[in-house]
Amino acid sequence: MSLSIIHSRAAVGTDAPEVRVEVHLSRGLPSCAIVGLPETAVRESRDRVRGAIINAGYEFPRQRIIVNLAPADLPKEGGGFDLPIALGILVASDQVRLTDPERFVFLGELGLDGELRPVRGALLAALALREGGRTLVLPKPSAASAALVRGVRVVALDSLQDVAGLLADPDTALAVAAKPAEESRESADFADVIGQPFARRALEIAAAGHHSVLMTGPPGAGKTMLASRLGGILPELGEDEALEVAAIASLGQGGFDPANWRVRPFRSPHHGASAAALIGGGSIPVPGEISLAHHGVLFLDELPEFSRHVLEQLREPMESGVVHVSRARRHCSFHARFLLVAAANPCPCGYLGDPDRCQCSPAQVTRYRQRLSGPLLDRIDMHLSVQALARAEMRRGTSGNETSARIRRRVQAARAHQLKRQGMANSRLEGRELYRYCTLSTAQEDLLDQVSAKFDLSTRGIHRVLRLARTVADLAENDSIADDDLLLAVRLRCREEQRGG
Repeated sequence: MSLSIIHSRAAVGTDAPEVRVEVHLSRGLPSCAIVGLPETAVRESRDRVRGAIINAGYEFPRQRIIVNLAPADLPKEGGGFDLPIALGILVASDQVRLTDPERFVFLGELGLDGELRPVRGALLAALALREGGRTLVLPKPSAASAALVRGVRVVALDSLQDVAGLLADPDTALAVAAKPAEESRESADFADVIGQPFARRALEIAAAGHHSVLMTGPPGAGKTMLASRLGGILPELGEDEALEVAAIASLGQGGFDPANWRVRPFRSPHHGASAAALIGGGSIPVPGEISLAHHGVLFLDELPEFSRHVLEQLREPMESGVVHVSRARRHCSFHARFLLVAAANPCPCGYLGDPDRCQCSPAQVTRYRQRLSGPLLDRIDMHLSVQALARAEMRRGTSGNETSARIRRRVQAARAHQLKRQGMANSRLEGRELYRYCTLSTAQEDLLDQVSAKFDLSTRGIHRVLRLARTVADLAENDSIADDDLLLAVRLRCREEQRGG
């Protein structure tokens, strides 16, 4: 046989399109050409494949070799095509027999000694094969994450020789059994937080309805401590949500660790992060921090210190839950439904209102606050003022505080009620559904009109008050929004504006 076809998968954003690796041997001067828009790592596979074939005990053909990666208009990158290219050469030169090429999909980077090394995109390939019934052949380090996808047979091997042995007797190969780690929760607990009862209550509401939060207060008030504990009270990830989180993490720098299965991500980028680091980008687009925080928490500490240009790019993903990254030759879309928690100081020095510590002029305070645009602030559901602890509160300590586990049970019950009622978290209610599930009495409508006029709330701001009120009612197990629920929602939304006015 002078022609062979091996099936593999590429990684384009969070998709894994099929790639046919076609190898043809013909007469002519010995050479090896790879066509089909290969990037640098794919072009370099010629030398890795040659060394791996020879050191694995096979013969590298002294013929003209053409490797076509189809479809030809899809850019190919990464070392994952090493294994299918090597197999294609061995099959085309009749050194290895492949009786049913449609049965297998191969991914793996090769060492010069024939060892199989881990690749990016293994989990994406497994997700793409859920309905096909094919067997996915991977290096052992990449197989554990791919095996988390139900309905896909994953075979993990160590070397090129092992792959050849698999093809000689495919029915003896043992599939990798999925062994996800037991769900682990962070040790940080809300019971450790001293004081701040209103802020703790607000974060419980944020977790129950997936509402974004901006906490403003002096240094040392506990803003970071509160934010770091929010992940511990979020509802458990469903299987489909966990697979989405794992798929995006597999594209990141460190890949996906199966030990983090069903653990919601918590991302806290430095305020010097670039737009590409936060949103995603690169010549070959990769997910940014907002996508790596999908179904988890994105904590932006010292919010006014971020570049305004960077922050403005958060506006669309906060509404849509998706970020689109476009480059000259690539366009990718990544999930980005994150829970934004931000923290800021009230002024440049952080001690506004303290005559002994703050020397900031009104103009300096105004300039500092103007680093955050109105449209961005309007998209944040809650605006909390977190005050410094009094000495008496610190002496009382944490005795009697609720644990994260107890708060989490209430949050899960409220979220389950939302999913049963409307199929989504309250923060995503729009249009008819918003007014259907957030109905108010005539007196409550009048109150909301007064609040809207006093604080100059936009239509978006009014909608956020309604969603917050619905979440407060769900936590209280109220079928309809009570007066107290609406008043608390108004306080959560307008507290910062009132304090700043």
